[in-house]
Amino acid sequence: MTAVAVIVGSLRKASFNRRAAQALMAVAPEALRMEIVEIGDLPIYDQDLDDENRPPQAWEAFREKVKGFDAVLFVTPEYNRSVPSVLKNAIDVGSRPYGKSIWDRKPAAVMSVSPGAIGGFGANHHLRQSLVFLNMPVLQQPEAYVGGAASLFLDDGSLAKEGTRDFFAAFMKAFADWIAAVG
Repeated sequence: MTAVAVIVGSLRKASFNRRAAQALMAVAPEALRMEIVEIGDLPIYDQDLDDENRPPQAWEAFREKVKGFDAVLFVTPEYNRSVPSVLKNAIDVGSRPYGKSIWDRKPAAVMSVSPGAIGGFGANHHLRQSLVFLNMPVLQQPEAYVGGAASLFLDDGSLAKEGTRDFFAAFMKAFADWIAAVG
């Protein structure tokens, strides 16, 4: 069984991205054990706290938790053509102190979800730039820019359209295959 950390770049409990993450988890192959790792309580990264050997407990708990996963799935909205600050902060917290990155060599996949037509393209690619530097092999295909998010979900959070469910399942199958190939 492969353990996959799911990092959601939106803090809203009913966000489209949280719903998408839950939908992806529901259609994932049985070989993947997936868990959402919360990032909203992480204090803003300040290197002085690591340099002075006094990192906040929330940083240490996050780092320790993510270390236990084999791969990472990022599901994020787009804010101002980039990733939300809370997601960038989690990436920074996990990549420090220098030389002790929790992200190193973990296979990754990115899905961006947006009400807009371009489906968070900018956030998706900005995130991929960071993941290259963090030495995370990122699933290249299928690309996942999910637009029109307001019409994708039913009131209970489930997917409204069979075609979306099929795409999500194919994406997760490709991610499981990617993890097996590079993990």
